[in-house]
Amino acid sequence: MQRTLSLALAAAAVVVTVTPDVRAATPDTVRWGPCSEKPSSSRLRCATLEVPLDYRDPEGRQIEIAISRLASEKPDGRRGVLLTNPGGPGISGLGYPVVLAASKLPQRVLDSYDVIGFDPRGTGRSTPVTCDLTPAQRDRGNVPPYAHTAADVARAAGPARTVARQCATSRTAWMLPHTTTANTARDMDRIREALGEPKVSYLGASYGSYLGAVYTTLFPGRGDRVVLDSSLGPGGYDVTAMRSLALGLQDRFPDFAAFAAARPEYGLGTTPEQVTATYFDLAKRLEAKPVRGIDATLFRGLTFDRLYDDASMPLVAEMWQALDEDRPLPPGTPPSMDAMENFMAARFHVICGDSRWPRAVREYQRDAAVDRIRYPMLGGATANIGPCAFWPDERVEPPVRIGDRGPSNVLMVQNERDPGTPLAGARKLRRALGKRATMVTADQGGHGVYPFGRNTCANDAVTTFLTTGQRPFQDLACAAEPGK
Repeated sequence: MQRTLSLALAAAAVVVTVTPDVRAATPDTVRWGPCSEKPSSSRLRCATLEVPLDYRDPEGRQIEIAISRLASEKPDGRRGVLLTNPGGPGISGLGYPVVLAASKLPQRVLDSYDVIGFDPRGTGRSTPVTCDLTPAQRDRGNVPPYAHTAADVARAAGPARTVARQCATSRTAWMLPHTTTANTARDMDRIREALGEPKVSYLGASYGSYLGAVYTTLFPGRGDRVVLDSSLGPGGYDVTAMRSLALGLQDRFPDFAAFAAARPEYGLGTTPEQVTATYFDLAKRLEAKPVRGIDATLFRGLTFDRLYDDASMPLVAEMWQALDEDRPLPPGTPPSMDAMENFMAARFHVICGDSRWPRAVREYQRDAAVDRIRYPMLGGATANIGPCAFWPDERVEPPVRIGDRGPSNVLMVQNERDPGTPLAGARKLRRALGKRATMVTADQGGHGVYPFGRNTCANDAVTTFLTTGQRPFQDLACAAEPGK
């Protein structure tokens, strides 16, 4: 059985369920009630909001959006609301305010805003979608297997076509044309309206950066202070973004190679070059014979996924060592995929529905041939064919074009060596936003800057913007802070 990466684009998330007695919100009131969430927080309150399935027919069929609030404890100094999104797509955001508070979101920010979380449409408690994915399909994950040849791409087309057909014929297929980033942005504006706010500030990471860029494009006058962290390019999560994950691993891997080379106890090599050679050697061996349920596809995916965070580097090294010596794997390796059906289905709905992907198998064969030479660590996988190639043709609207029209109220913040949203894509979004944005880059690796990263220069820039409205006068490059 082939298994592969499914969590690569997921920021930290908390599963939150709304208690049954919470009443739905109307456009002029929100009735907050208790949440049942892990980890628990008695301060987090939840509600549901009805929004149109299709905004072209606002009085037609409605769906529910689950929202949450971590209220400021200093209402006299409260500026407004800070709407948040942790990324994905497909990731629950209902508990994200608790995650941010636990991750040392500065008290000045918590005092200035009611921090608002929500499950995007199709996800979690917000009218969830399904593709009826089998356990085997969940185990295969969201990224195709590594294609070494054109025949490998052709073989991957069958399973991809099957998943697309399941999504299009599931019991939630009526959601398919309407589960898009543009509609989620419109849902965000309904949340703003329901909360009685003339404007909203925003903090979104990873895919959440694109969601924020779409919101501030569709509703330029309703954004207050907009922070886009770890940004996708202006095309969002399209085929270009998928292929760029291979670039992201190439950018990020030297950090891990240096880490492992400095620790000979792992036995992975004493120089970065030797550690890099070990990667390719392990991948080749696992292609021929999986070890303890880990094949080469899952090996590549887990390595990539766990390089999102410096703290996970020891887990990567321990996994490699265990695979090399055929010893027991670290706990949680591989992670369980049992509860991932909605995450995977919602992700397919959004990325396949937002933009048109190439449909011809030969185009993926060509791209895989290019990328496995250009980015040999992961390029043969991220350029391979997936369900989006076989998605139904129906599109409610074209993709939102991100541009520079609107107020100058966007702050972008970006790690230089981000595997999930590489710097190259963020720079493209920065150019597209033009005068609207200022960008702060941090000389560090990993996915996600604020408030999770250690670079005080970058973190302070975001905190200052959220609390005072002041951004750096021009784009700012924050130097590495190796002592932190």
